[in-house]
Amino acid sequence: MTSSDPSTGGPARAHLPQTGQRRRLALTAVPGPVGHGRRFARQALEDWGWSDSETRTDDILLIVSELLANACLHGGGPRELVLTASPAHLRVEVLDCEMLLPSPRPPHLVDAPGGHGLHIVQRLSQRWGAVAHGDGKAVWAEFDAARSPVLGTAVAPL
Repeated sequence: MTSSDPSTGGPARAHLPQTGQRRRLALTAVPGPVGHGRRFARQALEDWGWSDSETRTDDILLIVSELLANACLHGGGPRELVLTASPAHLRVEVLDCEMLLPSPRPPHLVDAPGGHGLHIVQRLSQRWGAVAHGDGKAVWAEFDAARSPVLGTAVAPL
């Protein structure tokens, strides 16, 4: 029997304290940062009970890959991957060395190579954005614990 989290109506995340957890992975000068970041994220998701079909692990890992790849291509390389989880939400952040904030490339051409990363992030997460800081930026995406099968739609509590 699966217990329910009253704040989300979704499955309870037994491995997380009510205040949540944060994990950080330094990526400056790390070879293969995308694969390294995916392995790190997969382990965190498993440890936190976010690696089930209801939380769409593959979607989260795809966004980790997209954000890290964008940092490699457009941000001077990723500096850090930060994962923050609570029973209700998961936040993925990638910090890089470029202060220029990203935006999806308009128009989005499905059959053209490149330029799809932020459209994928926008489509698969509930929220995303970017914020500049002293020596770069952080690009982030958030996921709610309870989601319907329709992408980007939160499930209403019962």
